Amino acid sequence: MRLLLVNPCNSAVSFIKANASQWTRYRVWKPLGLMVVAALTPRDWEITIIDENLGVPDYSAMARPDLVGITAFTSQVTRAYAIAAEFRGRGIPVVMGGIHVSMCPEEALQWVTSVVKGEAESVWSRVIEDATSGQLQRVYEGTRLSLAEMPAARHDLLPQGYHFGSIQTSRGCPLNCSFCSVTAFNGGMFRRRPVEHIIEELKSIHEKYVLIVDDNFIGIRVEHIAQTKELLREIIKADLGKKWITQVTINIADDEELLSLAAQAGCCGVFIGFETITDDGLAEISKKGNLRQARARRSFRESVRTIQKHGLVVVGSFILGLDVDRPGIGERVADAALHYGVDILNAMYLTPLPGTRLWDKMKSDDRIAANDFPADWVYYTLTFPVAKYNHLSWRDMVRENNACNRKFYSVLRIARRVVKGLVSGRHPFILLVANLSYRMTAVSHFYEKFTGMDFSRGRPVVEDGVPAATEGRSA
Repeated sequence: MRLLLVNPCNSAVSFIKANASQWTRYRVWKPLGLMVVAALTPRDWEITIIDENLGVPDYSAMARPDLVGITAFTSQVTRAYAIAAEFRGRGIPVVMGGIHVSMCPEEALQWVTSVVKGEAESVWSRVIEDATSGQLQRVYEGTRLSLAEMPAARHDLLPQGYHFGSIQTSRGCPLNCSFCSVTAFNGGMFRRRPVEHIIEELKSIHEKYVLIVDDNFIGIRVEHIAQTKELLREIIKADLGKKWITQVTINIADDEELLSLAAQAGCCGVFIGFETITDDGLAEISKKGNLRQARARRSFRESVRTIQKHGLVVVGSFILGLDVDRPGIGERVADAALHYGVDILNAMYLTPLPGTRLWDKMKSDDRIAANDFPADWVYYTLTFPVAKYNHLSWRDMVRENNACNRKFYSVLRIARRVVKGLVSGRHPFILLVANLSYRMTAVSHFYEKFTGMDFSRGRPVVEDGVPAATEGRSA
């Protein structure tokens, strides 16, 4: 039997044309969830994985599958439903999983044969059995198993051509920030895969650079940090020659041994969510760890310098559009990022995603502006203003983001960052590529082409059937 697994593109962003730009191709990640599902599928099935970020195929010209599986973040689900409709129109069953349909199963069931809610590992064998017998259920409820039962992803099923491989070493986040649905999806308990399983999977990844997709690679408790150090020591011992980036919290700067081990193990960069520059903003989004540091007057600047001292690039993420944000917030965020000394700035719009406390609050307050679903899910990329903001109009939001990125990504400041990286031996090539990628996508294209907003309809102006903001940028 044939299984076709699809990672949909998003027609509102340019990453569907990864090969069209030498910069955006560095920001396309492998669909790891589909690769894990493939590993759980019996070997007598013929499996094909399509990542539409590398190009959209002619599905009608492909061998007819017996089952189609689709994954989707919220911003992908509009396209996912279109794919599902195409295959169901040909009488082929479609099962869909991922974070969006787990939060909105009733919506998804209007478009697909079956929905997998939550983590798929516990139910995928049953899905395959039911598909084989022609008795697919409407809903499969996944449970959170020990990650000792998580198989290595099938890295052999995707073509070479990605700049980054992908791997997951842990799941679960106890922080439960108001804008994030990770805790609702993966739970609040931090779960780590067995170290030996991680090492073996790393060996199977042919790319030199790897994205560790964990929401928080190091965890927050003492025992989590100890587990992370054990993993790093084994990576060092394996001497795989991999370079990798991952997401962490700012508390990584509190442990010099941890930073030293990470650098020796091949870590070249970390993504840190600073989110906002005010105590009131941190309290608003329940970013407890950062708030504790801010109230203790811990210097984020010194923390960033400590991390960089070990040769790691620091990506700082900030959110624009909090209820406490007012005109001028864009330049203030850029100033803060420059003061902290982060190497790369990722400024995003506050976006209410299904399954978050932010979504529940904004929905109850009638503040979801882009609300023609499922069509408007395409704008939930974090690069479109989709809500009604407290002190900023949609046009204000675009101006603030534009001001933020123009200030941080000026040619002179990019040059200074690259030179500093060159002098310190801190990955100057990564600094150059990342800074130019963000400048090209966030400044030169997205903001120049964002020509206006249709306030009456609650969505960006559309020109010739394509959203005006077609060049912008994703958990």
